Amino acid sequence: MVVALAFFVAFALPIVWWPDTPAVLLDACEWVVWATWALFAADYLVRLRLADDRLRYLRRSWFDLLVIVLPVLRPLRLLRLVTFLSLINRKASSSLRGRVSTYVIVGTLFVAVVGALAVVDAERGTEGANILTIGDAFWWAATTMTTVGYGDRYPVTPVGRAVAIGLMVCGIAILGTVTATLASWIVERVDEVNDESDAILVEVRALRAEVAELRRAASRPATGSSDGNGEDFPADSHREVFTG
Repeated sequence: MVVALAFFVAFALPIVWWPDTPAVLLDACEWVVWATWALFAADYLVRLRLADDRLRYLRRSWFDLLVIVLPVLRPLRLLRLVTFLSLINRKASSSLRGRVSTYVIVGTLFVAVVGALAVVDAERGTEGANILTIGDAFWWAATTMTTVGYGDRYPVTPVGRAVAIGLMVCGIAILGTVTATLASWIVERVDEVNDESDAILVEVRALRAEVAELRRAASRPATGSSDGNGEDFPADSHREVFTG
């Protein structure tokens, strides 16, 4: 994470401060970029060396290898920052919906920032380009991720269009996740209401049964007492018999 953050700062500073970035700072940022690339490559080689099944590891970590081998994809090394999501996720919520919400919010901000930096870095200095400032890049990233696509800003370079494709896919995935999370929340609320209704219905049925039992008990004739000869007389005549 520390190396990824260092790469992020070194990658972003010259883009944000362009064209007024001092030459010394540009050289330092370039050195940091290549140093972090070397550390990522060494990390990959060590993990490959320690893997029990190296062929399986190569198949499962093809994206990491692609990011290291192809210089044009060097900005994608910022995806290593998604480990921050795991740390935030531990503190955010214990529920699945809370974790999903955390991934959506942080992931959206992360993808938007990375996409804006990558596209403005690719478009600057290209003839016919219209995404020249970081503000334009953030506006374009927002309209692209939300699938609005006003068309006032658009990439013209192959790298910029590749970034646009990535943002479109991420935007659709994020919108789908938000929709699914909202639908899950609504379904859970409906289930809670139904559970409460079922509990109330059970209680009402129990009360009805008790009332019916009380009515049956009240409708039974009163049982008298015996006079000693085996004859019963109503309980209301006790006072007359004893006083007579």
